[in-house]
Amino acid sequence: MNYLLSRLPPLEIVDSSMWIDEAIWGHMLYDEQTPWLIYLEFLNVFLDQRRKGQAFKEAQGLNKLKYWAAWRLELRNILFNNPKLPEIQKSFSDDSVRWREWHKSMSRAGGIDQPDFSYLEKHFHGFDDFADVVELLRGTGIEATTNKRWTSKYAFPYGTNCVFEDLDHNARTNDRHFFRRTGELLYLMFCRSTRKEDLLKLLESQMFLKGGTWNKIASLLQPAEQEPKGAERANAFLPYLSHPTYDEVAKDWIALLELGMPGYDVLPHLVNMAAFHLVQYQLRISRDVAEVTTPFKIVCEVVAPKKTLIREISCDLYQENNLLSSRAITAYIDAVEKSNEWQAALSQENAFARCKAILASRVQWGEDYAGASTPDVLLQTLRSDAKRRHQQNMAHIHRSYGREIGLVSKRGTIKLRYAPTDDLLKSLLFANVPKRMELHQFLECLWNRYALIFGDNEAEAVLSKDEFDKKAFQANARRLEQRLASLGLLKRLSDGCAYVINPYARRDT
Repeated sequence: MNYLLSRLPPLEIVDSSMWIDEAIWGHMLYDEQTPWLIYLEFLNVFLDQRRKGQAFKEAQGLNKLKYWAAWRLELRNILFNNPKLPEIQKSFSDDSVRWREWHKSMSRAGGIDQPDFSYLEKHFHGFDDFADVVELLRGTGIEATTNKRWTSKYAFPYGTNCVFEDLDHNARTNDRHFFRRTGELLYLMFCRSTRKEDLLKLLESQMFLKGGTWNKIASLLQPAEQEPKGAERANAFLPYLSHPTYDEVAKDWIALLELGMPGYDVLPHLVNMAAFHLVQYQLRISRDVAEVTTPFKIVCEVVAPKKTLIREISCDLYQENNLLSSRAITAYIDAVEKSNEWQAALSQENAFARCKAILASRVQWGEDYAGASTPDVLLQTLRSDAKRRHQQNMAHIHRSYGREIGLVSKRGTIKLRYAPTDDLLKSLLFANVPKRMELHQFLECLWNRYALIFGDNEAEAVLSKDEFDKKAFQANARRLEQRLASLGLLKRLSDGCAYVINPYARRDT
């Protein structure tokens, strides 16, 4: 592997009963952390490091990231732990009574020892204004409409005053259930990108850092001082000093930010492309570890009314790619078994104890092992435990993130396959088309950068003769053309050329 930095971090930061998934992909990719939550966790890290003057710098050394994440207990109590507000607003007409009753209802606000919301009466002209602001901010929140606990619901990231981390149900400590370090991995990828300085300059110009109107409104729901709470976050681990994914995701964020989209319109596309590249990262690293030599490819169906050959190929490729991470786990353990260290231990006295010590050092496993005292059974048990652990979350990244961002779908079939949605197509187009581009060039770009295949030229280059059907892929490309045209993102000129158009392109490009 060309990108290997370290298979194992310093022992003092290992907080896992087994260190295989983390050694391969980092600590950690987590399927229940949705793309928006990845972005929010990234913001927590970025804002803290920016405040310290070290944004996108691993100032303490590689994999030594430490940061404080905001809690904003007053804001999140008001938005998501405030069930009596509508009733109080309707039941009383006098503002002084309303405020008194509301303060009484919030006397046991979660995580706050001595709740004091008296500052709100100074920040708002009346109780109705306060209630309207709460309703508007709550209605635009992230995960706000789910049945998750109030400590796992989040304000839309209008600015620095709206960003905070996940907490436990008592709001007394941070919780790693939904903020599971994937946002930290994204941050470290940017730290190790060659485009980090360009990205930083563009991020500095965005609304969430400059402070827009809604960010200022959110500040009215909070006291002036927001002291850090809890412990400093640490132990993020990215195994590779460099990898093409780091520059690719930075390149796409830079392209999107340079478009100057109005308001916060760019955020969904940043979220989409971040999660898309994390999927690419997992698949490409898995292929490297498993030493897969066939071309990496993702055949995308533009959904047709009837079943097509493209759909069959896409379903098969999805299944093949979905097994890559499990193959990487097997290959990683195989490499331990084939290592000179393991083979030497087998030929020495007390081979079992030596082999167990190797696993303790290499993968942080074996302390509770209670099986037969032979190296073969020891390794067999490790394989079983590693596969079981991998299936709990890491194995689902490809499917979970793929479905969340609109890359993977079951539309029109019972099987999952690659069938990009309009939203993902927009994100890909905005990130790759500065102003306009011929359709065939756009398809070539998607293949070269992401291994996405829509048309016949790209398919013919990598598919076998049995799989390739020129007419089927030409029809697929025509359906894509029609989709893009219906979205106002493509025009066909009189000379027969179809041009993909970026409506956000600057006039000087």
